[in-house]
Amino acid sequence: MAVDHTTSSAQQADLHRAEPVDLVVVGAGPAGMSAATRAARAGLSVVMIDEQNAVGGQIYRAIERADARRKEILGPDYAAGAAIAEDFVRSGARHLPGATVWQVTRERSVHYLKDGKVGSFAAQRVILASGALERPFPIPGWTLPGVLTAGAAQILLKSAGEVPAAPPVLAGCGPLLYLLGWQYVRAGVPIRALVDTTRHEDRWRAKSHLFAALRAWPFLSKGLQLLRTLRDARVPIYEGADDLAIEGTQRAAALTFTSQGRAQRVEADVILLHQGVVPNTQFTQALRAAHRWDPAQLCFTPQTDAWGELDVPGIFVAGDGAGIGGAQAAAQQGTLAALAVASQLGMLDTATREREAHAHRAALARVMRIRPFLDSLYRPRDANRIPADSTIVCRCEEVTAGELRGFVALGCVGPNQAKSFGRCGMGPCQGRLCGLTVTEVIADARKVQPDEVGYYRIRPPIKPITLGELAGE
Repeated sequence: MAVDHTTSSAQQADLHRAEPVDLVVVGAGPAGMSAATRAARAGLSVVMIDEQNAVGGQIYRAIERADARRKEILGPDYAAGAAIAEDFVRSGARHLPGATVWQVTRERSVHYLKDGKVGSFAAQRVILASGALERPFPIPGWTLPGVLTAGAAQILLKSAGEVPAAPPVLAGCGPLLYLLGWQYVRAGVPIRALVDTTRHEDRWRAKSHLFAALRAWPFLSKGLQLLRTLRDARVPIYEGADDLAIEGTQRAAALTFTSQGRAQRVEADVILLHQGVVPNTQFTQALRAAHRWDPAQLCFTPQTDAWGELDVPGIFVAGDGAGIGGAQAAAQQGTLAALAVASQLGMLDTATREREAHAHRAALARVMRIRPFLDSLYRPRDANRIPADSTIVCRCEEVTAGELRGFVALGCVGPNQAKSFGRCGMGPCQGRLCGLTVTEVIADARKVQPDEVGYYRIRPPIKPITLGELAGE
C-alpha cells in the first residue's frame, strides 16, 4: 500500500489548532535534556515531553529525588545525571511530564496524551530522544511469571529502591548485566548466580578492537571493577553458557544451561534476562524515515546526517534511538542536534555553531571509542536471537518461532505479512518485544539478510489511546 506523505485538509486544520513552538523534544533522558537545555539557551521556545513524571529517562530515572544512599548504590555514572537535570531546570525550557506522545507527523505536528486529555504542538523542529529498548531474549520459559529483563529490575531499583525478595539469577550478556549485579551487591542483595553467554570466540573477536578500547581505558577500568566486586562477593559466575531454558509451570523455578560443556541447573524464582539494548525506532519507523540494518549492533537504525537530522526535513534523532552509544554519547548528540536546530531557525550563526560543535564532536568520538569493542564482545548469540520452533516469539498473540517458519513456507516474506498470517506483532506492545526477532527468524528461514526482510510498518498511535480520548481533540 502506497504511503501518502501530503498534508491533508484535516491535518492542516489540526496544525492551526495546535500550539506553536520552535522545538519539541520527545524524551527526557540525557539526549533530550541536553538538547532542550542548549536550544532554550539559544533563545528558542522549547517543550520537552516525556512519559515519566520526572526527568532522567531510563538511565537517570528518578535522579532528582534520589537520596545519597540511592546514588551510592547506583554508582557515579548514575549520580552524574543530576548535573544534566539541574542544567535543564535552569535553562527555562518547558517540561511536560507524564505525557505520552502518540503521533509525530512528517509536518512536525506532535500529538500527546496527558491526564486523559489530548493536545498537540505545531513545531518548527522536532528532536526525537526516545532512547533504547532491551533486545528480545526469546528462550524457552521466558514468558513465565518471575522472569523479567535486567532493565526492568533496574528501573524498580532506581525509581523505588525495590529489589528481589529472593536471590535472583542474572543471565545473558552485556555491560548492564554486570552493572545490575554490582548494584545489587552494593545494596546487600544476594545473587544466586550470574550466567554469561559470552564465549572465548567473542573475546577473540573483540581483540581486534582492543587498541581503540585501551584509548578508552576508564570504561574498561569500570568493567573490571564491576567484575572484581562480584567475585569478591563470591557470586557464582558461569561463562560460555549455551542452551538456556527456564523451568517452571505456574512461575519460574530454575534456569538450565550448559557451561564449559557441563549441564547446569540453578534454582531461582526470579530470573533476570538481558542481551543488550537496541534503538527505539517506533517514531522513526512511523515517519517512514530511511533505516538500515546495522550488522555490528544487529538492529535497524535510522539514517541521519552528522547533526542527527533524518531524511524527513526538520526532524532529528539524538541518543540511543539513533544507535547505541550510552548516556555520555547521548548528551553530546542532543547538544549537537540543538545546535543544528538553533542555526536552522536563525538563532545561532554558523561560526558559533561550528566552534561549539567541534568540542562536542571530539567528546563524542572519545566516548564512542569503546563501542566497537563492546559490540564485538557482547554480540548476542544466534540461538538466543533466533529461537527454536517451540519458543514463543510474539508474547501478545502467543506466536511461536515454528509458526513463523510455517508462514514463510506458505509464502510470507516479511513481518507485515506475518500479521495477516497469524496476528504476529498486532498486540498491545505493537511489536516492541518481538519486532527484531520476527525479522531475524524470517530472514533465517528465507536465507536472506534482515535488510531484505525489513521491519513492521509502524503506524500511529505509537502508544494506546482510546477513541474517547482521541475524540476529545
